[in-house]
Amino acid sequence: MPDERRDDQTVQLVRAAQHGDTLAMTELLDLLAPYVGRVCAPIALNQGADAAQEALMAVFKSLRTLKDPAALHGWVRAIAVREAVRTAHLAARTVPADLSALPARGDPQLSTDIRDVLERLSPEHRAVLMLRDVEGLDERTAASLLGVRTGTVKSRLHRARDTFRKAWTS
Repeated sequence: MPDERRDDQTVQLVRAAQHGDTLAMTELLDLLAPYVGRVCAPIALNQGADAAQEALMAVFKSLRTLKDPAALHGWVRAIAVREAVRTAHLAARTVPADLSALPARGDPQLSTDIRDVLERLSPEHRAVLMLRDVEGLDERTAASLLGVRTGTVKSRLHRARDTFRKAWTS
């Protein structure tokens, strides 16, 4: 029952924030910021914090349009994924890749190695990997969040996993 009570509290918080309650907005920001950061970081990489900030701004700008406060986390996840992909694309166009900064093969810091491999993937591939393998969403839900067909998610996921696997073992 604690999850149900927490869900009810979140719904009340959303409704209060939708009506302009600044204290509720602050509490909602405190609740959502870590989640949005976890969604944006693996997609936008070095720009994860910027993507999270953009996503949170978009969430609060559009909060009044959320019809079902109980669907908050799914709605926020969709916005965060969209902003992370957009931010990653912008960064890729403006910042040239610095290959000299890549870690040496066999580096003991596993997270650094994983980040290195993720950097080699496109934002779309990072997004689909995060949604399917980290968030555990099914293909249909991931497709809906990304605004593409289910078949596109399947092919991107296959290519992303294949590219990740090849980069990891090279």
